[in-house]
Amino acid sequence: MIGVDTRKFTHAAVAISAVGLRLGSLSIPVNNRGYQSLPDWARSSGPICTFAVEGTGSYGAGPFRFLNEHGYPVLEVNRPSRQLRYQSGKDDMVDAENAAQAVARPESGTSTVEVIRHLKVARDTAVKARSQAMHAIKAIIVSSPSALREGLTA
Repeated sequence: MIGVDTRKFTHAAVAISAVGLRLGSLSIPVNNRGYQSLPDWARSSGPICTFAVEGTGSYGAGPFRFLNEHGYPVLEVNRPSRQLRYQSGKDDMVDAENAAQAVARPESGTSTVEVIRHLKVARDTAVKARSQAMHAIKAIIVSSPSALREGLTA
């Protein structure tokens, strides 16, 4: 099992054996060359059973798609509790090892739910932009000369 802890610029990977022993670790850049090095490195630890990738809907989307397109079994893992991470300290390799031990089915990125999620993000962004525009207009009206302000508020 290969666990992958995903971040914005680098991903950390840890290979564990069937009995849970750490076989090795790797840090890769977030690009196609890095994604290609992941299965190459994983094969050096033995036969690949499954990749467990954190956050396939965000930073993990790239490695998930790459591995999936190349026929590797990929599962999504939920990120660990932030409270637990803050208590014990942040360590990408430990997070990657935990990812290898806790798996769930990934989102494909093409399902109806995923499309609705993207539409909701677009709507939320539009609502926020509208609110910001209204606040800016009100601020301009409040700070304008009184003659102009009276004409604008009428």
